[in-house]
Amino acid sequence: MKLVTGAGGFIGSNLVAALEAMGHKIAVCDWLDAPEKMRNLENRRIAERISPDGLLAFLRERAGEIETVFHMGAISSTTETNAGLINETNVTLPMQIWMWCRDNEVPLIYASSAATYGDGALGFHDDDSLQALQRLQPLNLYGQSKNTFDIWVAEQVAGRAAAPPQWAGLKFFNVYGPNEYHKGGQMSVVPQIFKQISETGRARLFRSHNPNYEDGGQSRDFVWVGDCVEVMLWLEAQPTVSGVFNCGTGQARSFLDLANAVFQALGKDALIDYVPTPEAIRDKYQYFTEANMAKLRAVGYDRSFTSLENGVGRYVTEHLMLEDAYL
Repeated sequence: MKLVTGAGGFIGSNLVAALEAMGHKIAVCDWLDAPEKMRNLENRRIAERISPDGLLAFLRERAGEIETVFHMGAISSTTETNAGLINETNVTLPMQIWMWCRDNEVPLIYASSAATYGDGALGFHDDDSLQALQRLQPLNLYGQSKNTFDIWVAEQVAGRAAAPPQWAGLKFFNVYGPNEYHKGGQMSVVPQIFKQISETGRARLFRSHNPNYEDGGQSRDFVWVGDCVEVMLWLEAQPTVSGVFNCGTGQARSFLDLANAVFQALGKDALIDYVPTPEAIRDKYQYFTEANMAKLRAVGYDRSFTSLENGVGRYVTEHLMLEDAYL
């Protein structure tokens, strides 16, 4: 049995769909009383459903049945200000899951985040040494919590403490794709631009407040959610590979490129308005992110990543344009 936490969320529900397609028995953990998360799993065949407050008891009771834990669950909002809640959910619980996997010799694959890199001044190298992780300066509580757990893991490894037989943390960059609709303002820009075009025929992007970037030239490493799932499943199949790895395409693309890809998928001419970046986020706004993928390539991952144009085109035509946009 495969256990996926955060299974009703964006990446988690895409992972559940892939595991189901492979014929696996799946246990899911999430707050499944939320209608939008229930919808993400509506089409899935699920063996067990667990609420987060019952997860540790489930692990104790079903220890012999669980083959792999995919820990995708977290408070992922970059604007969350409840430090105690974030620490409990994003740090303490992953520690408990790690120790259970260690004690029961179960592989653990978990979600870290590119938010750990802060403003990117130190680069985007997935060095998981204790010293490198301690130098990072995330810009929000979410990024801080993810880095705190990565540091704790590094401490376990550096101290030669017992660990799960395999463990891998993934620093996801700007992931987009189906089943992210419940995230509201935290959705990727693709469905937001799609909605703007559908309603007005035009798209809105932030104006640049950095002289080194033109309007719309702000860039991100946009990665198709299916590629993220492929990376996780590949890692699971490599029991000797452990560590923290970036999960992006390795190629930054501009928001203008992304907007043009949405217009292209819709068969429309690009009409774009530029609006000021809100002052509340302007001083912490990132103008460039790009995953360094050398480390994952070095351990043998040789699959290609979906281009922005192909990923956005697929997202628009196979999901967003349909009455049922879900996976």
